[in-house]
Amino acid sequence: KCGSMEKAREVFEQLPMQNVVTWNALIAGYARHGLGHEALECFKLMQDKGVSPDAVTYACILKVCSIVQSLETGKDIDAKIRKRGLLRKDIVLSNALIEMYLKCGALEKAQKALDEFCIQDVASWTALIAGYVEEGSNHKALNCFERIQTEGICPNAITYSLILKACSNIGVIDKGMKIHQEILSRGLLKNDIVLSTAVVDMYAKCGVLSMARQVLEEIPVRDVVSWSTLITGYTQHGQGQEALNCFERMQSEGLSPDTVTLICILKACGNIRAVSIGEKIHEEIIASGMLGKEDVMLGTALVDMYAKCGALEKAQEVIEELPARDVVSWSVLITGYAQQGRCQEALNCFDRMRNEGLCPD
Repeated sequence: KCGSMEKAREVFEQLPMQNVVTWNALIAGYARHGLGHEALECFKLMQDKGVSPDAVTYACILKVCSIVQSLETGKDIDAKIRKRGLLRKDIVLSNALIEMYLKCGALEKAQKALDEFCIQDVASWTALIAGYVEEGSNHKALNCFERIQTEGICPNAITYSLILKACSNIGVIDKGMKIHQEILSRGLLKNDIVLSTAVVDMYAKCGVLSMARQVLEEIPVRDVVSWSTLITGYTQHGQGQEALNCFERMQSEGLSPDTVTLICILKACGNIRAVSIGEKIHEEIIASGMLGKEDVMLGTALVDMYAKCGALEKAQEVIEELPARDVVSWSVLITGYAQQGRCQEALNCFDRMRNEGLCPD
């Protein structure tokens, strides 16, 4: 558990007797620290030495299959577990099997496995819903949500957060509002900032910004993520001034913007040509040292803001000072010059971009 796997292996090798419990401890250690291949090697060695795996071993090895993305090994383990009848009453093992199929991208296998289990809980259904949402199969996620309710399984805060995301992804506002009312009736919004933010995000993405704002105002403790969610909603729906008002409110509450907030608020500044506010934010970004090599997107947002505001010399200056440039940041500047009819500068930027080894998209 302390991560000293070499020492753990050394002690293990010196034991006068190695049983399923000691093998499990070693395999679990490798799995916990992401050493999947070493865990699989131990699993094979354990069986070669005549030690039979138990439900704990199998649950751990299924986790390892998820880490190394080994669907075939996972299927083999599934067959062995079923042959020994271990899935009937072991919810931990059942959930490990579902998670393995989900992590390996075999969502239909995960759904089939879940349908076959005698014992199902909110964790197994939530894991499946998460898989469908991540894959973009939002309607399937909603079907799963309806299934758990008809089967009398009570959704938890994580389930609700995921299903709200599914609603926002496909714009089913009626369903989202119904789920919001259900959450309110259970009193789940009081102390759960993640779930509250998911409700704000659902309303914002569906364009019901007045409700998104109302939910945010009712959150007892707001954070930078909840404010950024609302700011993003206003920006995406062309309400730049409202986005700037929220940004000011957020700062007045003592919250420092993160990269996501800054990228979004720079976009809002560009959309409403608020160059003076954009310049002030630019100064704050420089003072905070956030323009690192890893964050090309923030630099690109600055170039885009200046270009949309018509301050092309400033946009050019910013791109020259960026520690790292990519095809997107150059394209933003080229667009700015082209839209202003400054075609030679656009062509010069295009040549510069190619000289830096970047391939135009």
